[in-house]
Amino acid sequence: MSESRMVRGTFMALVLIGFFARLSYGMARTPLLALFSRSLGASSAAIGLAVGMSTVTGIFFKAPAGTLSDIYGRRAALLAATVIFGLTPFTYILINDYRLLVVIRFFHGFATAIYGPVAMAVIMDIAGERKGELVGTYSSAGMLGGLLAAPLGGGLLKLLGGDDPSLVVFKQIYLIVGALGSVSLGLVFLLWGRLPSRASSEPPTLMGVMRKFREDVWAVVTDTQVLLTSSMEGVQNLTVGALEAFLPVYVTVTAGLTSFHAGVLWGVQLVVLIFLKPVMGRLSDRRGRKPIITAGMIVCLVAFILYPLTIDFVLLCGLTVVFGLGESMVTSSTAAMVAEQTRARGFGTSMGVFGSLWDVGHASGPILTGLLLSRLDYVPAFGVISLILLAATALFQLFVKTSPGAA
Repeated sequence: MSESRMVRGTFMALVLIGFFARLSYGMARTPLLALFSRSLGASSAAIGLAVGMSTVTGIFFKAPAGTLSDIYGRRAALLAATVIFGLTPFTYILINDYRLLVVIRFFHGFATAIYGPVAMAVIMDIAGERKGELVGTYSSAGMLGGLLAAPLGGGLLKLLGGDDPSLVVFKQIYLIVGALGSVSLGLVFLLWGRLPSRASSEPPTLMGVMRKFREDVWAVVTDTQVLLTSSMEGVQNLTVGALEAFLPVYVTVTAGLTSFHAGVLWGVQLVVLIFLKPVMGRLSDRRGRKPIITAGMIVCLVAFILYPLTIDFVLLCGLTVVFGLGESMVTSSTAAMVAEQTRARGFGTSMGVFGSLWDVGHASGPILTGLLLSRLDYVPAFGVISLILLAATALFQLFVKTSPGAA
């Protein structure tokens, strides 16, 4: 088999697995999770904790997962991730208390903590000079699952539960979520031969594993350029996490719309990302990463601060299109720029540290916004988050050099 066909086969396997994993995980999260938490009696701060808890897992485990995939191979790590994607949603039927929901969300986060950096490392292994394009295309394919997930989850909730769904209705939907997640697990077995295995047949020693992890993490975390670039997507994800947690509540409570409207809004954003991320990835391959990232952060900032200033559904859709444009500019370029900057041996660790910083932002978004909303209205709370984006963008623009692989 030619190298180009092997690359296409591996890439398409990742696309298919990622699609169903994202479909399941997206349904479990937006808009279902925030409304499920609210039905359990959770406060605004508690809703933010539940939404952000699965992302907290990635903060601590993405870097080790990436390193282990460098050593033991990507295929075993992908299998472990899809086992969690497929089986964990069924445990939501046991939940009758908010505290148990937080525990299960933490465990559910292992799926993306393992899968995210490993899939990205595979792409960096095979992409060559097309890192931005393949990252954008892969992300867009996965987002097709998320595109279906948000309106599907919101629509099922409206259909089965009306305007005031019971806990039983939420649990019925989570059974569907588990069935969809199990498809990704089945695809790993079906496409086993297309997935990369361990390059070396020699089993590494425990000391060898620990030494590689220590050396590669040190190479990444002591590199200011890598950390600042990785932090850009993490900071941008403050806004994504905040919207995931509180846009459904804002839409249904403050704006007086329905859970279906909340799902459609998230779907609109994903449509924009699906179409624009490959385009922005190719643009950054050719024109450079830094200007695309900087402009994208500014666009996200402007759209985010305008959300709580309107209750009109059409205007909210327009803001979501603008926000999706900015997010596509940032997220199509940051991972590729990190891969070009890193000095670590193997992309697993650098993608793991990148993913951990991504998760710091994603987890902090709902938690910080929940705390702010417990004391402030939506406008000042969103304003504080916007100021953080502005400060981070200024630091990136001032201190990060153009990545060596960019034009």
